[in-house]
Amino acid sequence: MTLACLTAKPLAPLQHGFFTRAGGASSGIFSSLNCGPGSSDQSGAVAVNRARVAAAMRVPAAALLTLHQHHSPDVVTLKAPFAARPKADAMVTAQPGLALGILTADCAPILFADRTAGVVGAAHAGWRGALYGVVEATVAAMAALGARRAGIAAVIGPTISQAAYEVGPEFRDRFLAADAASARFFAEGSGDRLQFDLPGYLLSRLADAGLTGAVWLGQCTYGDPQRFFSYRRSCHAGEADYGRLISTIRL
Repeated sequence: MTLACLTAKPLAPLQHGFFTRAGGASSGIFSSLNCGPGSSDQSGAVAVNRARVAAAMRVPAAALLTLHQHHSPDVVTLKAPFAARPKADAMVTAQPGLALGILTADCAPILFADRTAGVVGAAHAGWRGALYGVVEATVAAMAALGARRAGIAAVIGPTISQAAYEVGPEFRDRFLAADAASARFFAEGSGDRLQFDLPGYLLSRLADAGLTGAVWLGQCTYGDPQRFFSYRRSCHAGEADYGRLISTIRL
């Protein structure tokens, strides 16, 4: 099975991809392109998977960079590959040849590019990172490298959709405490349950940050087990762990 990835016209012609779970060396619940070194998958299989993605991105394996993600608004600016993964949830660079990689399994990967300025970025946006400002922090870091907000394209890759994202009232209360207008991203569910629109919320935050042309690819990780890993789906199935998708972009 060969690698398969989704691409987006707003990021073209830059090399980028929202990779699916196809084309890897992992087996079982990690089948097959699990790129998460923090998973309990065999480290050798993860290394093979990441090397295949690096080759697809036309960079050495050492130039495919991922972070120690911790659901924060923290951003690192890169000028060269790092040896140890920084603890952060977004990266930006103006350095050609560095493939910025984000690992997800329901949270949203967001790839950014200002082709004219020669600046790219990548962010991991779960609900915490989204609420705490990872979008705005990434855009600000790109602007510090010379990007213009009006010139930044942003694409949200495969993520959990509203129909699959059931939450409780206390979850909504966190968002309403920050901004009462966030109520529009919650739909009534069963009983006191609610359905949260993570991609819609992120598109709103991107627009508020000055990126009016941002788009979501419309792919739900939970609802497509053949192509995507899903943390929530794995929990519902009683599985011990889950694979991580990778989304990446480079100059």
